[in-house]
Amino acid sequence: MKLLVIAGPPSAGKTSLTKQIIKRFKDELRVAFLKIDVVKAYEDIELSREFQIMTRKIYSGDLCPDHAGVMVLGDAVEWAESKAADLFIVESAGLCLRCSPYLNQGLGVVVLSSMAGIHTPEKMGAMVSLADIAVVTKIDLISQAEREVLIQKIKDVHPNVILMETNALQGTSLHRLYELISHSEDIDKDNLYLKGNPPIGTCTICVGKKEIGWKHHFGVVKKLDGQIAEYLYRGE
Repeated sequence: MKLLVIAGPPSAGKTSLTKQIIKRFKDELRVAFLKIDVVKAYEDIELSREFQIMTRKIYSGDLCPDHAGVMVLGDAVEWAESKAADLFIVESAGLCLRCSPYLNQGLGVVVLSSMAGIHTPEKMGAMVSLADIAVVTKIDLISQAEREVLIQKIKDVHPNVILMETNALQGTSLHRLYELISHSEDIDKDNLYLKGNPPIGTCTICVGKKEIGWKHHFGVVKKLDGQIAEYLYRGE
């Protein structure tokens, strides 16, 4: 089974891209789809109705959606395999910019809207820097100069990423993406790992403590005058 993880910020065009991929492969591959979101999602219903594919969704609730993805992906891969899927597409909620949902196998695709601004790639950390493929959407809504600057910003963050530009609603210029998916290797479900290291997130905020200010919290904490990567650990 092939695995495709699609990430990106809200409203970037992830679902539109997913529809184009399913439309391309539904007649030659058995496709399964999983949507990971926080509160509400309807993509699974839409895709099931439009393409008659197997779909599921999971709400992360109190967890970061990427953390929830790590927790459920083992079960999800087994579910897709039990349905004899040839291509398993996982669409992340894309709300945690520090995390990366990509794995050591399959393809990781980040979807970026050209309308989000030229500095967006620099703000998104591992979601861009660990992707295999970057797809820039809504290219018909900005000038050529803005497009070129955005593309260069992506290359600055991730020089080796495979770049594509598209109007995802029409599915223009996605032939190379389809080719990469077609030639991607089947996964070995017993050896799936995160591509990058997850961030340190051990703190009392994660377990519901509401007070404001690092002096009220324990675990990994951060002060205003600290450097970007400077953290403190306060034992309870």
